Amino acid sequence: MTEPVATADLIVPPLFNGPPGSANGGYFAGALAGRLPGAPASAVVSLRKPPPLDTPMTVTVTDAGGVVLHHDDLLIGEAAPAALAGLGTPEPVPFEAAKAAEQDYRGLARHPFPGCFACGTGRGEAPGLHLSAGAVAGGAGLHACTWTPEASLAGPDGVTVRREFVWAALDCPGAWTIDLETRDVVLGRITATVHGTPSVGEPCVVTARLIAQDGRKYSTVTALYGSTGHLIGEAEALWIELPPRS
Repeated sequence: MTEPVATADLIVPPLFNGPPGSANGGYFAGALAGRLPGAPASAVVSLRKPPPLDTPMTVTVTDAGGVVLHHDDLLIGEAAPAALAGLGTPEPVPFEAAKAAEQDYRGLARHPFPGCFACGTGRGEAPGLHLSAGAVAGGAGLHACTWTPEASLAGPDGVTVRREFVWAALDCPGAWTIDLETRDVVLGRITATVHGTPSVGEPCVVTARLIAQDGRKYSTVTALYGSTGHLIGEAEALWIELPPRS
């Protein structure tokens, strides 16, 4: 058996924050999944500790083809190729219906992390994804929002969005299918399949649904659809409820 191989540092810029002082879970997961050998289209990422911002973390490739991420001796996260478990893909809705659902975004009334890069309501002038998933009228629990990627999210070609932002878009809308009026949740694990990436300026729709609750654990599914209704990516996430604030 060969020893694991350290590859390079991963640093999450402060812009891509989630809870105060730590990374947005979806962005972090996408960035770590992007370090997997062979760049698989489908991967699972587990968050072991809140990923720090603006801090070099060491990515190590394992014998099994996964990666682990450490800050000094502290395990921050792990990623590996993995298929979705088949919990279901939330159905698409028209762009106009998703836009209407944003009026029911509960983060407008109470947001546990208003500075969040993906769904925060208090970022001021700072760039973000501005995802505001609310309940779809008559959708039996389906939530949806719109997303039109900005130019700052583009990859080297200046046209297509970087894959880690697809992961970020598949993250927070799932959390808002949970009743966050009196509780806070953080991402514990996310499995995503990314079929492609949207273009800058492309009007997209994100849909999400709560699948199950087991004590302080919640399972959700999300999907990202492009301007023609094609499926760009989908994810299954496990959320952990935090202890009540004192």
